[in-house]
Amino acid sequence: MNDTVTKPRTTPKTKATTKPARPPLYKVILLNDDYTPREFVVVVLKAVFRMGAETAQRVMLTAHRRGACVIAVFTRDVAETKAKEATELGKSKGYPLFFTTEPEE
Repeated sequence: MNDTVTKPRTTPKTKATTKPARPPLYKVILLNDDYTPREFVVVVLKAVFRMGAETAQRVMLTAHRRGACVIAVFTRDVAETKAKEATELGKSKGYPLFFTTEPEE
């Protein structure tokens, strides 16, 4: 027979799990101008940000009255891409429509 005795393990195995940090979020902001037609702004909001007609209308009016309006909050890459896409849609039609991004606090 085998005379080797195995001792029970006295320390449990532990796994160190670390959660990855969430990426910082950025706000996409619509800045009002006096030249871009309201209807065109609504079209851009619907196309780029996939808003419904009522929501796009409300956002456009908020930006018109207050001078700026937060459209949505995304990760940095997505926010910058959408802001650039929306701004370029305005430029392609000759309008000074402008969207910008800033970190969410």
